[in-house]
Amino acid sequence: MMAFAANSVLGRMATGSGATALIDPASYSAVRLLSGAAMLWVLVIVTGNGGKGKALAPSGSWGSAFALFAYATAFSYAYVALDTGTGALILFACVQATMIGWSLREGDRPSRIEWLGLITAFGAFVWLVSPGLSAPDPLAAAAMALSGIAWGVYSLRGRNLADPLKATAGNFLMSSAFVAPLAVVVLAAQLPVHASLRGLALATLSGAVTSGLGYALWYRALRQIGAAQGAIVQLTVPVIAAIGGVLLLDEDWTLRLILSSLLILGGVAMAILAKQRRV
Repeated sequence: MMAFAANSVLGRMATGSGATALIDPASYSAVRLLSGAAMLWVLVIVTGNGGKGKALAPSGSWGSAFALFAYATAFSYAYVALDTGTGALILFACVQATMIGWSLREGDRPSRIEWLGLITAFGAFVWLVSPGLSAPDPLAAAAMALSGIAWGVYSLRGRNLADPLKATAGNFLMSSAFVAPLAVVVLAAQLPVHASLRGLALATLSGAVTSGLGYALWYRALRQIGAAQGAIVQLTVPVIAAIGGVLLLDEDWTLRLILSSLLILGGVAMAILAKQRRV
C-alpha cells in the first residue's frame, strides 16, 4: 500500500495541471510502463526465474496487460482535470465495487463484522476527501472511473498466479506494446507533449520501483488475502498518501486527517481480523 500511495504522490508532483506540469500524461504513462518493464525484466533475469533465453511476455497475459495500460493512462489524464479528493473518491469507489462485486459473485459472503469494518473504513475515507469535493468534469470523471475498474480487474486477474514476479514482468512488457498506439492517438489529436528531466525522473521512479516492484508484491499478497480483503486493504492508500503529502509536499496536518486515518485503519483491521476468524 505504501507503493500505491507513493505512486499518487509522484503522479501529483509530475503531472500537475497548467504551468506546474513537469510532464504530460501520455509521456508519464509511457515512461512509467516502459521503466517498470525494464526493471522487472532485469530482476527476473538476475533471480533466474526467466530461464536461459526464455521470453517473459508469455508469463503474463494480454488481458492483464491491457488492464494495466488502461489504469495507468486513464489515471494520468483524469488527474489533469480533477482535484485530488474527487479523483481519489471516484477511483477507490470503482475499485471497491469491482473487487467486492466479483468476490460476492464467486460466493464469498463477508460476515456482519467484516461489512461493519468496510463501511467504517469507506465512510471515513469519504469524510477524509469530502472537504474539497466539487462537481467533476464529466470526461475526467469517466476516465477515473475507467482507471478504478481497470485496476480492480488487474488485481482480480492476479490472485492465484504461481509466480507473481514473472507474471508482473510479462504484464508490463505486454503493456508496453500499447504505448505506440497511444502515441499515434496523441499525435493525431494534437495533444500537448512535453517532458522535463525531473518529470521523466519521477515517471521512471514510479514505473521501476513503486509500480513494477510494488505490483509484483501486490500480486503475491493477493494470493493470501483474497479479493474482498484486497479491496478493503486498499482503503489505507489515501491515508498513507495524505501523510506523504504532509511530509513531502508541505501539506498541513488536520484533525480531520488524523481522526479519519484512525477510523480507516481501524475499519480495515476489523475486517481483516473478522475474515481470519471466519476462515
